[in-house]
Amino acid sequence: MPRLLLVNRFAVLDIEEVNTDISEPIDAPSLSSSAPDRTMQPRKPKWEKKLPKQLSVNTLDACGMLIILPIEVSTTDTSEVHSVKALLDSGATGNFIDRDFVRTKGINTRSISRPIPVYNVDGSPNEAGQISEVVDVVLRYKTHSERTLLAVFSLGKQNMILSYTWLKDHNPEVNWQTGEVQMNRCPPRCEGCCVIRKEQALRKQMETRALNACRSGPLLEYVEDSEEDETPVWTQEAEYEQGD
Repeated sequence: MPRLLLVNRFAVLDIEEVNTDISEPIDAPSLSSSAPDRTMQPRKPKWEKKLPKQLSVNTLDACGMLIILPIEVSTTDTSEVHSVKALLDSGATGNFIDRDFVRTKGINTRSISRPIPVYNVDGSPNEAGQISEVVDVVLRYKTHSERTLLAVFSLGKQNMILSYTWLKDHNPEVNWQTGEVQMNRCPPRCEGCCVIRKEQALRKQMETRALNACRSGPLLEYVEDSEEDETPVWTQEAEYEQGD
């Protein structure tokens, strides 16, 4: 009979005693003292995201001829129509409407979350302050119509300014001798401008037809004048008929 092994290699291992006492919680470092302030800023609406970060306005008195457009603005919320004269100013970079004019006419405004600084053409801050509100209107000039935002600002003698950005976007045809402005090269989003383009295309087509008809007609007969006989031809023919 084999000898039994006295050592059991599967014997239970020693287990350390578990401390059943409730341990005190370890003080965790405060997050508020070290973490940066991540307060959520209110999201800007789509219309406000399209506004420029800064604007400039020409504060110098303009010399020479000024182009003034008789404009009608219709409010988008109340559909009220107001007549206003707008100055074309290539020295400005934003479309402005006078603050006093807005208050007098009772036009509702929209506040913006962050004011827009306004600078003069020489780069200095304008003394009238910043832009804090805009108006949403439909701007009409003759057959031209567009929806736009106008920055409310103190303009002094002017009630509205249409800037270089507006001139560049619409590229109007300006007659500086007569002050006439034709809105015939506007982008597709502008309404009513297609009427002017159609009228000009029709006029050009009629002129082309008249020119082609003139070119295709019979050539005029050239009759050289005689130095000896200066009597008109029709007189000679009339005398010949009377002699018969």
